[in-house]
Amino acid sequence: MNARWRLQPLLAFMWCCAAAQTFGANVDSPTFEAVVRPLFEKHCAECHGAKKQKGGMRVDELQPKFDAPDTAARWLRVMERIEAGEMPPKDEDRPPADAVKKVAGWIDANLFAADTARSTREGRGRVRRLNRVEHEYTLHDLFGIDTPLKGLLPEDGMALGFDKVGQALDLSSVLMERYLQAADAALDAAIVHEARPPSIHERFTYAGDNINTNIERDIGDGPQFARVFFLATGNPPTQLRKFKAPAAGHYRFRVGAYAFQSDKPLTYRIYTSELFKRNAESMLVGHFRASPLEDGEYPVIEFEERLDAGQTIKFLPYGIGADIYRIGAATYSGAGLAVQWVDVEGPLYDTWPPTSHTRLFGDLPLGPVLSSGSATPKRTAAPRYGVVSTHPPADAEKIIREFVPRAFRRQVTDEEIVPFVSLADQRLAAGYDFEKAVRVALKAVLCSPEFLLLDERPGRLTDDAIASRLSYFLWSSCPDDQLLRLAAARKLSTPENLHAQVERMLQDPKAARFTKNFTGQWLNLRDIDATVPDKMLYPEFDEYLKASMLGETESFFDDVLRNDRSVMTFVDSDFTFVNERLAKHYGIDEVSGSEFRKVSLPAGSHRGGVLGQAAVLKVTANGTTTSPVLRGKFVADKILGEPPPGPPTGVPAVEPDIRGAVTIREQLAKHREIGQCASCHVKIDPLGFALENYDVIGGWRGNYRSLGEGAHVDTRNRNQGVRYRLGLKVDAADILPDGRTFQDVDEFKKLIAANPDRIARCLAEKLIVYATGSGIGYADRRAIKDIVDSVRPDNYGLRSLVHAIVQSPVFLNK
Repeated sequence: MNARWRLQPLLAFMWCCAAAQTFGANVDSPTFEAVVRPLFEKHCAECHGAKKQKGGMRVDELQPKFDAPDTAARWLRVMERIEAGEMPPKDEDRPPADAVKKVAGWIDANLFAADTARSTREGRGRVRRLNRVEHEYTLHDLFGIDTPLKGLLPEDGMALGFDKVGQALDLSSVLMERYLQAADAALDAAIVHEARPPSIHERFTYAGDNINTNIERDIGDGPQFARVFFLATGNPPTQLRKFKAPAAGHYRFRVGAYAFQSDKPLTYRIYTSELFKRNAESMLVGHFRASPLEDGEYPVIEFEERLDAGQTIKFLPYGIGADIYRIGAATYSGAGLAVQWVDVEGPLYDTWPPTSHTRLFGDLPLGPVLSSGSATPKRTAAPRYGVVSTHPPADAEKIIREFVPRAFRRQVTDEEIVPFVSLADQRLAAGYDFEKAVRVALKAVLCSPEFLLLDERPGRLTDDAIASRLSYFLWSSCPDDQLLRLAAARKLSTPENLHAQVERMLQDPKAARFTKNFTGQWLNLRDIDATVPDKMLYPEFDEYLKASMLGETESFFDDVLRNDRSVMTFVDSDFTFVNERLAKHYGIDEVSGSEFRKVSLPAGSHRGGVLGQAAVLKVTANGTTTSPVLRGKFVADKILGEPPPGPPTGVPAVEPDIRGAVTIREQLAKHREIGQCASCHVKIDPLGFALENYDVIGGWRGNYRSLGEGAHVDTRNRNQGVRYRLGLKVDAADILPDGRTFQDVDEFKKLIAANPDRIARCLAEKLIVYATGSGIGYADRRAIKDIVDSVRPDNYGLRSLVHAIVQSPVFLNK
C-alpha cells in the first residue's frame, strides 16, 4: 500500500481528535487581556479605534467571542491583515515579533475551534440540490438518452465562482414546475410509443433544388454535378432541403465536397437547423476541411449528429470574405465550397426498443393500447403503441423497485418505495393503461427531494454519499453501477478503493464533463459570449476563432490532468494546443486542419500557461478594449487565490477610450487618486497590466488599436482593408505590492511562479468548492495545507491533487 494511503486514515483521525478537543472550549480570555488587547491599544487603536476607522475596521471594541458570525468575520479580517504583514503599516512602530506571533496563534486557535464546532453541528455547507447541468446529465445517464434538457430549467445561482454551491441553489415553485416538465421530457425521450421507425440510407444532392443565384451556382451534371456555395453576409439558405429527419435520433452523414476555384484547402462549417424555418436556431456541428479537386478525386468527411424530427443540415464556407451580392455568383471567380452529394443514414439504433426503453421496462412487449388499458383498440382508432403487461401491479412494482435505488443513488427501504408503488396502483385502479400508471410513479421519483438533493449529513459521509460526491465531482452525474456496488458493500471509502475509483473515473469518457464544467467556471469560459468584439476594431474575430479558443484551454487542461503535470503549468508552459485557425491567430506556422494538436511554443511566443490563452484573455476583456482591473481581479482570484473586495459604492467605473487619446494606464492613475480606491488598485492593477500586451481577443500587440487618432494600418482581413488605426504604445511594466518589478508578462509569470505553494493552494480551494458545493471555512485551512504538502513531492501534479482532495477529511466529511 502506498505510504500516503496508509497515513490518510491516521491523519483523518488526528484531525478529528484535534477538532474535538476544541469543541465547546472556552476562549482563552487571560491571553486576550494580557496580550491581545494591549497590542491592539498600542499599535492599532489610533487608526482603528473610536476616533478613526480606516477601512471600516474598529478593533478597540472587539470582544473575545468567535461563535457569532459577524464577530468571527471581524477577527478573520484582523488575522488576514496580520498574515499579510500589512498591519501595522511598515512606516509605523512595529510590535515585537513574538507578541505578533502570540496574537496570531490565539486568533487562529479560536477561529479554528469556532469553525470546527459549527461544521460539526451544521456541516461545512448547506444541503444542495443538483444544478441544471448535473440534472441533465443525471437524467441522461439514468435513462440512456441525450435529449437536451437543461434549457427547460432556469439559470442556477452562482457563489464563490461556481454554480454548485448550496447557498446559491435555491428551490422555488417555478423551479418545481420546470422539474415536472423536464421529467416529462426525459420520459418522452426514453419511452417509445411506436414500432421501429423506418431508417433511411440515401444519397442526396442539390440537383433540381431551388437556388439562390446571388450566392450559389451549379456546375457539371450527372455524377459530376455540384452546387457551389460562396460566403455571403446574413444567413444564406444553404439547407439540404431534400432531407428532413423522419424521427429524432442519431444520423450518420458522409459528405463529398471540395474547394472550388482554389488551389488551397477551404474550411467550411456544418450546422443543424429546422427545415424551411429561416430564422430557426442553428447548432454548429463543427468545422471541416475541403481540399481542391485533383484528378476528379475529392475528400469525403463523415460524422454523426443528433437531430430532432424535421431537422436537416446546412453548409457555410468559412473565411472567403468577398461581397458576393455585389459581384454575383455566376461570374464570381473566388473560392467556394462545391458540395457534390450527402449520404444520410438513420435514425441509428443498435436494438429496438432502444436501451433507454428496456432499461425501464425490460422485456415487456410493445403493443397497441388504448387509454383504458385494453390491448384491443377499436377499428376506427389509430393504435397507440405502449408497454403491455399481463400482470400490471406486479410488473409496476418490479419496475419501481429497480428504478428508485438508481434514482436515489443508494439502497432504499420498503417504506421509501411503498408511496411510489401506491401511486401506480391508484392509477391502474382508475383505468390508466400500464405505461401511464408507471410513468406517474417515475415522474414522482424524479421530482422527489431524494432525487433532486444530495443526501449529505453533518459529519463523516456514508459510502453512498461519497459515491455521489465522487460522481458529481468528476462526471457531473449520478454514480454508475460499480460505485453503487462498492458503496452498498461499504468498501468505497477505503483509501485504496477511492484511489482506484478516481483513476477509473478519470479514464472514462464522462471525465470530459469535469474538464468542460470546471474550466468553464474556474476560468470563466462560460462567459465567452458575454461580450462581442467590436467589428471595426477586431474584424478578424469570428465563430471559428471563438470555438478554437475554447478548444485550446479545454485540451490544455485535459492534458495537464491526464499526464499529472504540475499545476505550475497553468502559470507557464512550453507547449499549448492549437488548430489551424488559432495557430494563425498566434503566429504559429505549419499547422493545418481543424483538429487540435499539441505544439511546442516558439521562443518569444508569450503563450505559455492559461494567462496567454485567447479564451481567458477574451473573457477578461470587454468588446472594445482591455481592463487591467478586470484582468487583475481575475489573476488575483483564479490564480493566486486572493480575491479582492468589490468596488466601493458611488465610484464610477473607468470608461475605455477607443478614440486613442489616452491609455488605460493614464486613466487608472487618476482613478487611484480616489482615496478609497488606491489601497486595492495598488494590488490589482499590476496583475492586470502584466497582461496588457494581449488585446480583447488575445492577440499580441505592441500598440493599442483606435478608431480615432493613430497611424494607418496596411492590413487586410478577408480581402478587405481594416478601419482601425495604430494607437498609443502599450506599457505592461509595473511593480508588485511586495516591491518586485517586471517589464512584461514573461517576467511577471516568473515572479508569481516563485511561490508554487500559493498556486497549488488556490487551485486546491477551487477544486474543493467545486467538489463539495461548500465554501472554504477557516477550519479547512489545515486540511488544505495537508493537501498541498502531500502533492509537493509529486511536483504539484494536478492528478495527484485530485487524489489528495478525494482522500482528505474536507472531501469525506460534510
